[in-house]
Amino acid sequence: MSLAAPLARVRGLGSARQGTQLWWQQRWTAIALAPLGLWFLYSLLRVNPRDYGALLEWIGSPLNAILLILFVAAMFHHAQLGVQVVIEDYVEPEWQKIGCVILVRFLALFAALASILAILKIFLGV
Repeated sequence: MSLAAPLARVRGLGSARQGTQLWWQQRWTAIALAPLGLWFLYSLLRVNPRDYGALLEWIGSPLNAILLILFVAAMFHHAQLGVQVVIEDYVEPEWQKIGCVILVRFLALFAALASILAILKIFLGV
């Protein structure tokens, strides 16, 4: 049993301050996803997603294309952050943890870029 105060025992053993940044990023993406998600659901209810022409016309609108790109970017970033936290908490060997985090970041970036490219292709009519 140590006579040191609890604060003295843990001083210098805290986080590397990176966890706070990820926590804030998750909160900001969640805040952004709330109105964007409501907009997306409302838009899908207004436009028949089974009507290909109407869907292309909807994505072709500048406002809808911009909001859809923001929604996709925030969604994939938020998902990547959430999976990264789970990996950091539950994957034990450090080399596996680092490999999984890199893989998740790469997959999220690839999926986000592919989605944004598809939106831009439809918007620009290419």
